[in-house]
Amino acid sequence: MSQKLRIEIISDHVCPWCFVGKRRLEKALELCPDIEAEISWQPYQLSPDMPREGIKRNDHYREIFGEERAAQIANSMKDTGVEEGIDFGSGPDAMSPNTLAAHTLMLWASEAPGIDVNVLAEALFVAHHVECADLGDHDVLARIAAKVGMDEASVREGLTAAKDEERVQELIQQSASRGVSGVPFFIINDRYGLSGAQPAGTLADAFRQILAD
Repeated sequence: MSQKLRIEIISDHVCPWCFVGKRRLEKALELCPDIEAEISWQPYQLSPDMPREGIKRNDHYREIFGEERAAQIANSMKDTGVEEGIDFGSGPDAMSPNTLAAHTLMLWASEAPGIDVNVLAEALFVAHHVECADLGDHDVLARIAAKVGMDEASVREGLTAAKDEERVQELIQQSASRGVSGVPFFIINDRYGLSGAQPAGTLADAFRQILAD
């Protein structure tokens, strides 16, 4: 008989460790075939003041970390990505977007019958981190939405009208009120918090301990 866990994933699509964390969570659940996980996603913005048009990613990273440290981080993430099956991409035209619209799309997917929000999350991570697509571009988001079964025209129209952005901002504030100050962050069964992209084995052990408790 399977045991059930509710797992909330608080993340931001531009966060490479959130992508790594997703892959490690999937591996952890493979290590626990007796666990049935109900996964939901909650929004977070690492750069809430990012201009809507975004800025060049290389410029953004250099601004935050300095040129040398930014290069070191990029190389380290590439190595980590290889371990998790992620081919982190880069390029002079890659953007650091404002992710509010992407989070709005995730909210709609979570409420739409027949749409797998986990598939959409993967598609958004791949688009940003592997393909270097601009997640601040409504056309890009609408095309991604169509690939997971959402109506492309309706998505584009809603994003252009900034529909439900206030709801997303409220959800972001709710995460902050729960003490979340960094991502990825996992909330298990509404009680237990796990911070960071923990190794799959560590996550699996935590899940078993939570169920035992």
